[in-house]
Amino acid sequence: MRADFVSKALVSSLVIFDTSIFIDQLRSGRHGERIRAVAGLVRTSAVVISELWRGASSPAERKFLRALERNHPVLVPTMKNWLDSGQILSKIRTDKGFLPEKLRDLHFDVLIALTARSYEARLITSNRADFELIAGYALLKFEIWS
Repeated sequence: MRADFVSKALVSSLVIFDTSIFIDQLRSGRHGERIRAVAGLVRTSAVVISELWRGASSPAERKFLRALERNHPVLVPTMKNWLDSGQILSKIRTDKGFLPEKLRDLHFDVLIALTARSYEARLITSNRADFELIAGYALLKFEIWS
């Protein structure tokens, strides 16, 4: 029984940073102190890494991404996360009338959120609008940094 308690405690202390936090940090350096001081075990979403690689244009950004991959275990969306993301986006489309372009923009955020939820991780983001929208369709633990 004790092992279950310890395992649960470790899982609940996981932290995933959304792409928006890393982009803010790379562009302005405004989250550096908070990132270094965050309580919990930092994990990285494969979706976040993918988004960051897609936009990486400088040697410094590529170096940062290689270090991020090397220093923090990467969590991947499960098949259930993928299937649930489609259902959530379908509900959002029905409720909000979003065009396909907006739904595509939201898809990675939904996958990041569902991956964090699967690991009972706290998601830290600066993308208030999208994650508050997603939280209306899926129970999430997230924190907004501005």
